[in-house]
Amino acid sequence: MLDSGRVAHVSVVDDGQPYVIPLVYARLGDSVVVHGSTGSRAFRLLARGLPACLTVTLLDGYVLAKAAFEASMRYRSAMVLGSFDVVGDRSEKLAALAAISDACVPGRWSDIRPPTGKELAATSVLRLALDEWSVKANDGWPTDEGDDLDLPVWSGVVPLAAVVGAPQEAPDLDPAVRAPGYLTDIPTPGLQV
Repeated sequence: MLDSGRVAHVSVVDDGQPYVIPLVYARLGDSVVVHGSTGSRAFRLLARGLPACLTVTLLDGYVLAKAAFEASMRYRSAMVLGSFDVVGDRSEKLAALAAISDACVPGRWSDIRPPTGKELAATSVLRLALDEWSVKANDGWPTDEGDDLDLPVWSGVVPLAAVVGAPQEAPDLDPAVRAPGYLTDIPTPGLQV
């Protein structure tokens, strides 16, 4: 499930106030890695080892019942609890950044300029071990009961899926530079791996 998602929501509490931030992530072995600015308040809090929760949800469809009470969603979600560790070793940090890049666009890391020393110093990379986690999923149908079954209302499932669109060139891209082949092989977010 973690390998199928692209966006994680990470929560942390500071002085009684919860904060939730959306982050791109990658599963790297038995942990999840994220990156952000060293100047980010949330990243500074997470780097201190405060308890955190990382959640990934994949929405697969709307479950439409005849009764409002029975309406639902088809979804898959994973929740990971724990404290983030700072990835400080330069080679581990680069490996984590490569994993995050390639989780979104496989092959991209080997094609781009790696971070400079200054950029790497401005980037915080955090790791959350997959020690405590919970997974939930619903792939069911409407569960109308009793008299609701006779209502002349459509019921069923409306499937949902993300799509990967055609690459759009940056306005300042040199026309001689062609889109790399790996852009046509980007995995569709949310599809089961």
